[in-house]
Formats: sequence, C-alpha cells, structure tokens
Amino acid sequence: MHELVVLRAAGTALLLDVGGPALPRVVHWGADPGDLTTGQARTLALAAAPALPNSGLDAPWAPSLVPSEADGWSGRPGVAGWRPSGGPPPRLRLVQPVEVSTADDTQVLRAAAADEEAGVAVEVELRLEPCGVVRVRHHVTPTSSDGWVVAGALPLLPIGGQATEVLDLTGRWCRERSPQRSPLLHGGRVRESRRGRTGHDATLLMVAGTAGFGFRHGEVWGVHAAWSGDHVHLVDRLPEARAMLGGGELLRPGEVVLGDGETYSTPWSVFSWSDAGLDGLSARLHEHVRHRAHHTRSPRPVVLNTWEAVYFEHDLDRLRELADVAADVGVERFVLDDGWFLGRRDDTAGLGDWYVDPDVWPDGLHPLVEHVRGLGLQVGLWVEPEMANPDSDLVRDHPGWLLCGPGREPLLWRGQLVVDVAHPDAHRYLLERLDALVGEYRLDYLKWDHNRDLHEAVHDGRAGVHAQTRAVYRLVDELRARHPGLEIESCSSGGARVDLGVLEHTDRVWASDTNDAVERQRIQRWTGLLLPPELVGSHVGPARAHTTGRVVELPFRLLTALFGHPGIEWDITTCTPDELDRVRAWAALYRQLRPLLHTGTTVRGDLDAPADGGPGPAVDAGAVLHGVVSEDRRNAAFAYARLESAPDAVPPPVRLPGLDAAQDYRVRWRPEVSSTPPVQQAPPPWMREDDGVVLPGRVLASHGLAVPVLGPGQGVLLTVTAT
Repeated sequence: MHELVVLRAAGTALLLDVGGPALPRVVHWGADPGDLTTGQARTLALAAAPALPNSGLDAPWAPSLVPSEADGWSGRPGVAGWRPSGGPPPRLRLVQPVEVSTADDTQVLRAAAADEEAGVAVEVELRLEPCGVVRVRHHVTPTSSDGWVVAGALPLLPIGGQATEVLDLTGRWCRERSPQRSPLLHGGRVRESRRGRTGHDATLLMVAGTAGFGFRHGEVWGVHAAWSGDHVHLVDRLPEARAMLGGGELLRPGEVVLGDGETYSTPWSVFSWSDAGLDGLSARLHEHVRHRAHHTRSPRPVVLNTWEAVYFEHDLDRLRELADVAADVGVERFVLDDGWFLGRRDDTAGLGDWYVDPDVWPDGLHPLVEHVRGLGLQVGLWVEPEMANPDSDLVRDHPGWLLCGPGREPLLWRGQLVVDVAHPDAHRYLLERLDALVGEYRLDYLKWDHNRDLHEAVHDGRAGVHAQTRAVYRLVDELRARHPGLEIESCSSGGARVDLGVLEHTDRVWASDTNDAVERQRIQRWTGLLLPPELVGSHVGPARAHTTGRVVELPFRLLTALFGHPGIEWDITTCTPDELDRVRAWAALYRQLRPLLHTGTTVRGDLDAPADGGPGPAVDAGAVLHGVVSEDRRNAAFAYARLESAPDAVPPPVRLPGLDAAQDYRVRWRPEVSSTPPVQQAPPPWMREDDGVVLPGRVLASHGLAVPVLGPGQGVLLTVTAT
C-alpha cells in the first residue's frame, strides 16, 4: 500500500511514497497537480508507475531519494562507500517512520535508513522552500566501530520524461560562464571539477528541459551544488529508467574516512523547477538567496577598487588624490588592492606575509585610511590568505604549512603555492593576522582572492580539498564573528569561486577579472542564472580593457556595470571633466535605481536565439536584452546591448518582458548611460519625445519598441514607470 506525502509551494510539488521499507520514492517532481484526495494521490502514483520491459526488473522501479543498485538503479548511486572490514554495498531501509514538519514556512522531510551489514546509516534531509526551491543533503554515519569510507554521497532527483536537452556552462579566465547545449541522450551528461575550487569552467547550474527552452519559455529542471571545492553535476539517463539530475561534492579516494561516531554531511544541493523557462528558474533561485538570514540588506555602496588605477604602484599622495575624485563623483567605498604588504612590489614575492610594508607605508595604512574616512567613504583591503609565494617568510619559515605531499615539490601557478588552511598552526596564523588588520584599521570590507587551482592537495596524508574547503569556511566565519560588521567578497582570479557554498560565508562575488564591458555582458547574464544582481561585483574599467585590449566607449561601460553591485576600477584622476560628469550622473542614477535593481525580478529576452525555441535565425543576432522588474510590476529598467554587428540594417522592435499586461507604462530612454547613434543616423522617433511614450504592458510585451541602430559595444537604458 502506498503511503503518500505531497509537498507543495509556489506552483511546485513533490509527491513521495514514504511507505517503506526503502527510503522515500519520488513519484513526481514538477508542476503542482493541485489539491488531491488520498485516493487521487494514490491513483496518480499508480498512473505514474512505468510498464515492465523485457529483460528488466520484475516490478516497477521508482527512484528513491538515495537511488542504488539495491533498488534497481544502475546509474551513479546516491551513496557509495565501504566498511573497512568488508561488507556488501549499502541496501538502505527505513529505521523509523519518515518525519514531515514545517519550519519558517519551509516544509521539511527527514528520512533515516540504515544497513547494519554494510555498516552505514544515512539520513536524508529535504526542504521545500516557499519559493519552490528544493534543497537536499545527506548525513552519512557508520553503524559499526570499524568506521566507513565515503566514496560519494550525491543528492539526486528524477526529472520529467519531456526533458530532451541539457544546458550547462563552461568558461576560462576572463570568459566565465559560457553556455553550451547538448541533447539529453542515453548515458550521463557529467561535469566534474577537480580544481579544488569552483572553477572558471564550473557549470553553476546543470539544467535539463524541453526542446528549445529559453529564458522566457520551456519547462526546465536545474541543480546547483552549493560547494566551493571539488564537485560534480550530472544528468544520468538510462534506457529503462527515468533520468536523474544531481549535484554535490566530488570526493577523492580515501578523502573522507569516518570513525566511530563521526558523520559526513554533504553540502546542500539546490534544485529548482520552472514551466516559465530559465527566467522562472532564476526567479525561484533569487528568492531563495534573498531570503537567507544573512543575505545583505543594506544598500550596496558604489565601490572604487585601486587595482586597474595604480596596480602595484602604491603612493600615498596619488591614492589620496584618487580618493578625492572618487568621493566627488559619488563613490561610497574605497578598496586598496594588491601591493600593500611586506615585500610586495610585484606578484612574485610577499604573498603570505600579511604585514603592512614599512618601506612603502612607513606610518602604516593610517594616513590613507584616515583620509578616506574623512571623505565619508568606507574602507576595504585586498587579501589572499590561502596562497603564498615561494619568496615569502611564510614559506621559508613554515614549509610544513603548504598543501602538498610530504617531500614533494609543489607545482607553481602564477608563482603561487597553496597554504594548508586546515593545518592548525597555519589557520591560527591567518586568523591572527587578518583579525589584527581588520581591527587596527577598522576595515569595512575585505576583497578575499584565491588565484590558483589546487593540484596534488594533500592534508594529513590524504586528499585534502574537502578539509581545505571546510577550513576556509571556518576561517571566514571566525573572522566575521570577531568583526560582525565586516563584509567579504569572494574573488578567485575573477569568477572561479562563484557558488552558494562560499556565499553562505561572504557577501558578494567577483564575476570576472575582465572589465571589458562587451565580455561582461554575457558573463553577468549567465551569472544571473543563479545569483541576483546585488551579489555580483561589476566595475567600470578604463576605455581600453587591460585583459582583452578592446576599446569600449564610456556609456556602454557604465550601462554594463549598472546591473550588478557597481564600482569603478580605473584611474579617474586622468578623466576629462565630461567623463567625470558622466560618471557622476551614473552614480546618481544607480542610487536612484538601486532599490529596484537589488530587489526586483530579473528578466531576459531571447534576442540571440530563434523565436520561441523554434528553427530559423535569431530574433536579433548579436544583441542581448535584460532588465529588472519591481515586485509590484510598477517599475522596471531594461538594457538593450549590442555585442556584435547585426545582419539587418535596422533592428526589430524590442519586446519588454515581465510587465503587467493591464497596466499603462511610461517608457523613457536614459541618455546618462546610453550610446549616442552616429551623426548620420537618427534614433527612433519615440526617443526624441521629452517624456517618452505611454503604452500598455501587453503592447510592450507583444509589439515592443524600436531601438536605435547601434554598433558592437553600444547600448541603451530604458526606464519604465506605471502611469
């Protein structure tokens, strides 16, 4: 007899058979079927049970929350490992009734199972949040005194049979989060990362969906592993079973060995479903992120970071002048980047020696900090605690603090070695030095960098990425406990540590080391698949990007940086008066739009894809449209950006998504951050109207508005207000 539990929230439902003896089996995950009587729920479970194929199991198979061979699953198991003294693979059976409860509007299911012969117990913790996001993690504990070796523990959920395509992301330094699609074929679509950090090529989300799904259409299922170390995301599809979607920590052989009474808990795997395309998926995920207890809720200040302004050339008078100009144009936080600590004249020395260099700063950082605070600005500092240069006192004095095998010469990456943060003495040193710096200078902010992959990471004689990641989380938490107001950015040679694991401990991420606004448009577009704009650092760099050499006009650089947590990374003491006026107007506009940008719903148009996922050419090749719509749908801001030249001489009208169909709106273009068409061309007539135009939301969504003829690296900002 089926004993069914239905969890539902925000149009999403999970239907689970909890009757045992195995762990709960997932009958359905997706659209909420509505209120069902007990009989109707059982009928739905019966109707969902598959037929029996030839040469297959003798009973219908439904995936449990921890699928395994013992249940008939031949894909990647939910939990794998072994008892050192020997035993069979785990055949998990419930040891107590499944518990379902509600806490803070979140529905929580806990299921405890064990296999005494295999020597292991597993508790599954599943949470369906009010926004429809499902979070799952497993707790693995030995049941015998000889312990248990964890080979893997991976939350998995089944997806609908209508899913035929897979979207994931890849990338490299300065080109993070590039989308790639593939058919959902038999076998596994697996993305594994053994980089010791999330990685520039990390998928961020693994998404399966109906054919041609896009931002505004299609049914999609997605998963994100909230973890900053080695990880895996996958879609596993077998000919005789439902496809399974999963993600979690990737463990090396022997990395986690549990002793008697010890427990391994997986990171949270974050699942989301939507029948409104990728924007619907993002809306749920953004709501989840924004409802975390520690999510930043103070207005995100305009930042000036000194890196691309001065690099390693630290000079007090020059930095004071930079701060003066920054304050004048509306900057609210001044961050001193790399180059301030002992022996740090270039990137080959000093890393690890976290003392202010007296040769450059004879009075410490106090003269600069006092000047910046006198201008009314917050103060931040760049650090990279997890790394060290061979030319450093840390490495010379404490070679045993490095994350590598004993007696082995570690590989260099950017001239850097990795500090074993899980080493008690190294951990203690880093905490003491960071605590001293934050305390002495009353720092508001740390830009916490991490500039290399972890290769041959060994801690206490075994694979060390798991211990390193946990130790870094603990170090950040201990520092913040001592300084509760401190904010920390997760930077990792740009966007190589962007995940919800590190964001449990930090306040924003640096999306990429490139400030090339053309590259940034796509990087930020796909970073926004998971993260709301207020968590994504986005800066205005100089006209010529130092990472790509591309020259981009100022209005487009300002427009691109607006849709994130904006800042400036540019020597603005060299700006012309006109450039400073533009930056000042941009900062004022950002402060005006900040409440909308950082609380509203992110929307994106599918201009660079065929209409509605069908065959044929793109709607507007080489252009992107994105925006933010307020929760009450009375206000919005949209950016139309051209990244490549268009095949058509005149672009088609741009339709504005996410508005209230029944509401009238006034649409204005904002010249402060918009490109000016060449003199021989004219903008659309409506843009010449002082007060813009007023149209119903349904018309703006179905017919749209004409946009100017623009070249690559140009764009316009439209603001929309209900009349």
